Amino acid sequence: MNPLMTDFQTPAQRTPVIVALDFANEQDTLGFVRTLDPGLCQLKIGKELFTATGRNLAEKLINQGFKLFLDLKYHDIPNTVAQACKVAADMGVWMVDMHTCGGRRMMEAAAEAVANHTAKPLLIGVTVLTSMEQHELAETGIDTPIEEQVLRLATLAQNSGLDGVVCSALEAAPLRRNLGNEFVLVTPGIRLDIAGNNDDQRRIMTPAEALAAGSTYLVMGRPVTQAADPIAVLREVNRVANA
Repeated sequence: MNPLMTDFQTPAQRTPVIVALDFANEQDTLGFVRTLDPGLCQLKIGKELFTATGRNLAEKLINQGFKLFLDLKYHDIPNTVAQACKVAADMGVWMVDMHTCGGRRMMEAAAEAVANHTAKPLLIGVTVLTSMEQHELAETGIDTPIEEQVLRLATLAQNSGLDGVVCSALEAAPLRRNLGNEFVLVTPGIRLDIAGNNDDQRRIMTPAEALAAGSTYLVMGRPVTQAADPIAVLREVNRVANA
């Protein structure tokens, strides 16, 4: 069993999987979600779906018993991000994220805004997008190796009061060593078949590899949403996590 999950979920709900709902509309989303079990996964709504449906769909999913990761990657002046996080907390969102490149004051303002909320969401910092490779990072003016840049930003996030970061599973082991067992590591780019991967994610791992490296939560989109039997996929990943 992955001990890192015990701090955030009860035994009946202990699952590392966050299913990315990469649908374009509410009808398709709800149709798929009807096949899922809140005990086997959390859900994630990103920019496309939230822009299409607003908070209405988010609240419907929360009311169905799912823990919801609102993946809007806030990056703005401190007060704007703080207020957005407060609204997310009021909605009942379980997890919300922001770009660590927004800096210490932005992240501290967000942490302060939700600190006393009765159902405080997990605040997660985005480090380097898992779609980016080294040469693309260099094009933005950052010549630091990706792993070093991720560690720098994750350390800043921890020191600014955030609960964890989004990172590649390839960076999970060094982050775990440097930032401790309580720091939440959310890792996208999880693929059941690495050899068959042909999408826009680059820094990827299998579920077993990511968990062994120290990931707390695994973000899985198409490997679940396009599976012939999504529940079977979720059960298998949970079996690996709790072995």
